Amino acid sequence: MKNILTLAGLFTALMAWGQEAPADSSAITYVTEFNLSGPFAVASPFSLDTVDVNGAAFDEESLFKAISHDAPPTTVFSDTLLPSIDSRSVGVLSFFLNNSDYLTGSVAIAGTERYKLFVDGEECDGNLKLSPEHHAVAIKFLSEPADTSSIIVAISTDHPVDYTLERRHSYMVHDLVDGRRVRLIRLSADGAYATLAYQTVQRGGESQWEYELRRVKDGRLVSRPSQNVKWMPRTCAYIEEEWEGTVRVLYAVSPATGERRRLAAGIPEGDYAMSPTEDYLIISQTEEGPKEDEQVFQVMEMDDRQPGWRTRCHLLRYDLTTGMSQRLTFGVKDQELCDISQDGQKLLITTSRSRLEKRPTTVSDFYVMDARTLAVDTLLRGEGFLESAFFSPDGRQLIFKGTPEAFDRIGCVLPSDVTPSMTEHELFLYDLASRRVTPLTHHFDPSVEDCYWSAANGLFYFTAEDRDYVNLFVLNPKTGTISKVPVEGDYTYHFDMAAQAPVVAWLSYKTMEPASAYVADVSNLKPKATSLKTQTFFDGRTALGDAELGTCQDWNYQNSKGDTVYGRLYLPKDFDATKKYPMIVYYYGGCSPVSRYFESPYAPQLWNSLGYVAYIVEPSGATGFGQEWASRHVNTAGRGIAEDIIEGVKHLCEEKPFINKEKIGCMGASYGGFMTQYLQTVTDIFAAAVSHAGITNHTSYWGEGYWGYNYSEVSMANSYPWSHRQLYVDQSPLFNADKIHTPLLLLHGTADTNVPIIESLQMFTALKLLGREVALVEVEGENHHVLDYGKKLKWIATQMAWFQRWLKDDPSWWDALYPKRNL
Repeated sequence: MKNILTLAGLFTALMAWGQEAPADSSAITYVTEFNLSGPFAVASPFSLDTVDVNGAAFDEESLFKAISHDAPPTTVFSDTLLPSIDSRSVGVLSFFLNNSDYLTGSVAIAGTERYKLFVDGEECDGNLKLSPEHHAVAIKFLSEPADTSSIIVAISTDHPVDYTLERRHSYMVHDLVDGRRVRLIRLSADGAYATLAYQTVQRGGESQWEYELRRVKDGRLVSRPSQNVKWMPRTCAYIEEEWEGTVRVLYAVSPATGERRRLAAGIPEGDYAMSPTEDYLIISQTEEGPKEDEQVFQVMEMDDRQPGWRTRCHLLRYDLTTGMSQRLTFGVKDQELCDISQDGQKLLITTSRSRLEKRPTTVSDFYVMDARTLAVDTLLRGEGFLESAFFSPDGRQLIFKGTPEAFDRIGCVLPSDVTPSMTEHELFLYDLASRRVTPLTHHFDPSVEDCYWSAANGLFYFTAEDRDYVNLFVLNPKTGTISKVPVEGDYTYHFDMAAQAPVVAWLSYKTMEPASAYVADVSNLKPKATSLKTQTFFDGRTALGDAELGTCQDWNYQNSKGDTVYGRLYLPKDFDATKKYPMIVYYYGGCSPVSRYFESPYAPQLWNSLGYVAYIVEPSGATGFGQEWASRHVNTAGRGIAEDIIEGVKHLCEEKPFINKEKIGCMGASYGGFMTQYLQTVTDIFAAAVSHAGITNHTSYWGEGYWGYNYSEVSMANSYPWSHRQLYVDQSPLFNADKIHTPLLLLHGTADTNVPIIESLQMFTALKLLGREVALVEVEGENHHVLDYGKKLKWIATQMAWFQRWLKDDPSWWDALYPKRNL
């Protein structure tokens, strides 16, 4: 077996180096303690022949396979002689390396020739090229009885590095992308049972899903369903769907006994909703539209570029007793089900169509249909700014979710000459008898997201962006009173209500924790209550494993306009206020604030572990802070928003002397990518910048992206390239590229249909011609978000390597990822 370094050579090196770094400035670390697994007895197999079926002799190195490189340790070993027993044996010596910067070097092993070296599970020849991470190093060894072989291990690296026997480590990229997470929780109709869905991502990207059925009162595990099941709306049973040959079959399963009852067979294809009376299904079916010549074809309108745009949906009622199917809707427009009344007698149906000549370019019709006779009452025609609607438990009222401009701005609190943001959402009560509309949330700053009207108590529950939190609220439709439900967590990204009981389940992230799963009875919840008796069904802290985090604190400031600008400051785990730290600044993309979503790929807790302070700033234009604040996103093209970011950074640097104001980087994606580029045209406070999928030229994005013109309805309301040159041209980073002197990294997925890659290509071309420091990295086959496991890892590494290059003056990681080419 090839030795990495001979024993004599290693001793010579040790004598020459002593405890000091050698002349080449590398650092030497001697490993004197290990975690030990074994040694365990192992023997060569009984040989009936001298060769196997392939003609190969037995290879004693195959004995190494008797033990895994990550076998659990049994003790700590600190001797220089290899451990042995009274027979041939195999064991593992292991330790960990933690590095916050890119690391190169080598591992030298001497004293034995019968070993194999593994780093992060891969066999290694001794050469180290380590991205920042918690690295597992293992040495498998073979020993003979009374073996006197010694073991000497030295690590030579370009940066000082400490080894440890502890699994505890700073939060790293694999803590972000790997591990077990809870993804869904659903309640039975009576609130007595819950089903949960989990996703586990293994190192390497393999993803597995598993499901649990638990009893709510004590959390006891009842069973593990084989699929993600739906609950029936009235009976305490869940639905399992199976295909028996080509026949689609639904079964109702009792969670208490596991007894299965066949509901129906031969169910037509399509997604379905079950009536609250459990006697029929409403199935959404699709029909493909007319085909065109694939080589030369006409595009009917902008959205016709999107795959599947010509496909249309219609609704079908399937009777669970008779098996009869009745088509409910017909036409050239999509027909969608909004809701079913609790008595099963009425269906709320909507259709939408484009109206390109006037904002909004999409309008909707709403109908109430008699589920038996198909008689239709037309509620609204050509109404804009509405998204969804819900029946009251008695079927006499609706609550619509829409923007402040819905119903002729009845819920808008802004002056008539101010255009509100189309991404800020309100609630409206609609009386079916009188057709009267009453705004419910116009004096409520949070922006509404997911909704549910409870039949159990008549109250309306909804989540809402509440500054940089997402909280759960309850609305009393009779009084209009809104109260915050005191649920656990800072970012409630999913909730479910029992159909027939005042029980709520939810998933929520804490600012510094992965998502947890909770259930609570809200029957006795009082308005303005500050606590809620809660059961935890999955503790997100367990998903952190052995990772350790820094800290997060709110940091707000008052801008030059007198507004409070909210933000958060993240500090490394071993923060030392006497040191100087580089800082990364991050801000919103789209229009939503940078929430406390812990699993974002733009992860300040990861940046902390790499030695950066992180500042998350919530500038004007974001939703969740009220209509006026959100409206500042409209027809500004970065003005005002950029000033909030710049002022925040300057105020922070003045207040916090531990920030190295010469080493500040900024990063954003989509609109945030635009903001990154725009900032470099108006300030020189940043030493490095990263733009992912950023808008470079408002005019080209407006016409190129699948949703460019739709997004411009929000950001450039009633403004167009031919009428508002100042917004589309003067405010575009491309037309100010000569003002950019900050090293800029442009990242883009080659298959991005939202912000096409031409946006980054234009800026790359401009800055190259100007002779500025710029890099373009394309992610092949990825759309607006980088989802592929391996590509995501390199994409994140690329961001961090760029910052290491410019904020730490260390290009080694960047050069390892993108070696210099002589072209």
